Parts: sequence; structure tokens; C-alpha cells
Amino acid sequence: MGKRKQRMYLFYVPAVLVMAVFVIRPFLETLYISLCQWNGYSSVKTFVGIKNYVDIFSDGRFGTAFFNTLIYGFMSTLLQNIIGLCGAFFVNTRFRGNGVVRVVMYLPIMISGLIMGYIMYFFFTFDRGILNEILGWFGRKPTNWLADGKTGVGAITLINSWQYAGNCLIIYLAGLQNIPKVYLEAAAIDGASRWQRFRKISLPMLTPAITTSVIVNLIGGLKLFDPIISLTNGGPNYQTHSLMTYLNSQYFLKEKAGYASAIGIVTFLLIMAVAALANKYFEKEMIDT
Repeated sequence: MGKRKQRMYLFYVPAVLVMAVFVIRPFLETLYISLCQWNGYSSVKTFVGIKNYVDIFSDGRFGTAFFNTLIYGFMSTLLQNIIGLCGAFFVNTRFRGNGVVRVVMYLPIMISGLIMGYIMYFFFTFDRGILNEILGWFGRKPTNWLADGKTGVGAITLINSWQYAGNCLIIYLAGLQNIPKVYLEAAAIDGASRWQRFRKISLPMLTPAITTSVIVNLIGGLKLFDPIISLTNGGPNYQTHSLMTYLNSQYFLKEKAGYASAIGIVTFLLIMAVAALANKYFEKEMIDT
């Protein structure tokens, strides 16, 4: 058995090599660059220690991007899970056209986030945008939706939530179909209402699905990039940037590769901390239930 185990360990070698080459090495290189002053293309890197990390705390635009990232992450996750859960309950029933409804609800996730942003731009744009055309039908003046940071952040959050709600729908639908119907039927016979059956039976048994859906969508929201670039490009005046788009602007536009790398490390630590806390919370919930 000892030799057999040693041979089995050989199957881990390809995975370890892939992790080392494509994950660990780039991370360590990014960590080193974050301790340097570098323009991103010169052969000379000047070691400055933790200066880039110190500069982060005095950068107001970083603070805005950090706050926006929390909104994109947590609000998108909340809306995606509400829409996905409601949609899963809806398509879990039998009705004509059930398959078509599932496809329509899942379809947006098949479109690139960048392309979706460009499509939705024509809804929110000031000049002949679809939303302003609708307002015109009711005699209202057009609104420049993307010219204000708050409405821009709200629009990006809504678009991201709608696009990826289908991912939650699939996860919750799988969870609902794994709940034994005998539990729900027994509760109905005992006189439990639909809300009581949902709260006491369906919701506790959906905890593994909720855990997966929340963590996956939290990570996706906290590293949101594509729709921001295509809708606002971080504007106006850096008010809709996320950490990832702000990192992009600092690296390629400002040529501050070291500072951008420091932002990347901070973003990585934020996502790791949020995902770990969320996972710990839901593990406790699964044990309690």
C-alpha cells in the first residue's frame, strides 16, 4: 500500500506544476513589483519598500474605488441571489414554456460582460438612449444617467446583477430538485403554509446551494471589471471605478506598475478575507441546521 500511495502522489505533480507556474510564480512576482517603483516596461526597477502601500491610504481615488468595489460585490450578490432564488422557484414548477423561460433567464450570462456593457450603454446614454426615450413619452426631461457617480454605480450594479442572476438560478434549481418532495408533502398535510414550508424546509436544505452561490458571486462582484470599462470607463472623475479598473488605469494610463501591483495585492487580500468569512459563516449555519 505504501508504494501504491507513493505512485498516486505522482498524479499531483502536473497540478502542482501548473499552480506553481501560473499562480504562485505570478503572485510572487506581483508582490515584488509592488515593492518597487516601475513604469511597467523599463528594465530598471527601483526598490522602494512599502511606499506604494503607504500611498494607498492617502489616495482618495483608491478609497472611492474600494467603496465602489464593496457595493459591486455585496449589492450584486444580494440582488443576484434574490432574483436567482425567485426564478428557481418559478421554473421548478410545471407549466407550458418552462424550458423557454429557463433559457431566457440564463441567456444573459452567455454574453461577455464587456459586450453586455456596450449593449446597455445605449439604454443609459443621454443622447437618444432608450431610457430617455421612454421618459420623453411621459413628457419628462432626459437624464444623463452616467454623468453622476451614484447613478453610474447603481446602473453598473443592476446590470451585473441581472446578467449573472442566471448563474444563481441554476445553482438554486439544482438544490430545489434535490429536496425530497415527501418532506414538503408531509408539511402540507400538517397544515403548513407555503411560507412556513419555505422557511422551515426549503431554505435550511438550500444552505449548501446558498453557500456556493453567495461565495461565487461575491468573488465575481469584488473583481468586477468588464461592464465598468464599457459603460463608464471609471468616470466621471474616477467615481465609478472598482479596484480592478482603478488598477488598470494606474498601470496602463499612469504607468505606475508598482502602485498598480500594490492595489492588486490589496484586492487579493480583500477577496480572500471576504470569501473566508462568508465560508466560515455558512459552515456554521450548515452545522446548526
